[in-house]
Order: sequence, then C-alpha cells, then structure tokens
Amino acid sequence: MRTTIALDDNVLEAAKDHARITGRTLGELIELAIRHELARQQEPRQDGPPLPTFTRGNGLRPGVDITSNRGLLEVLDEGSNLEDLR
Repeated sequence: MRTTIALDDNVLEAAKDHARITGRTLGELIELAIRHELARQQEPRQDGPPLPTFTRGNGLRPGVDITSNRGLLEVLDEGSNLEDLR
C-alpha cells in the first residue's frame, strides 16, 4: 500500500542514513519501526524497574507476607535490639 506521511526533516535524514547503513529501503525501515512499536504496545507494562530475581536459596520463609510492610519489617528486625534501631 502506498501512503504519504509527514516527518521532521532531521528525522527523515537520520532515517535515510540508517536505512542506507543497514542495507534497507526507507520504506522497509519505517515499516520495521512501526511493527516494533506496535509489538511493544502489546507487551505487559511494568510500573517500575524490574525486580531482581535470585536462583539460590529456598525462596521466602514460611509465614512471611510480602504484601505487608509491617510483616516485612518484623522479619528484618528479628534479632535486632530495638534500641539500636533508634
């Protein structure tokens, strides 16, 4: 299909250069970029940085509720003298 689009002059020049360097036509590059953007929109969105994962260990301790700040603080504070924490 043929269509007309308006692009910023700087974007167009950069796209032409990139297409030439990568051995693609400008149309192929634009189609690839649109496909990439459409695929990215279908990926699940993360609301923050990815959480680290670890492969060692036995996972969570039984009875620890990771959805409770108080529960996590209690586990972190276990064995600590409360006066030392102040």
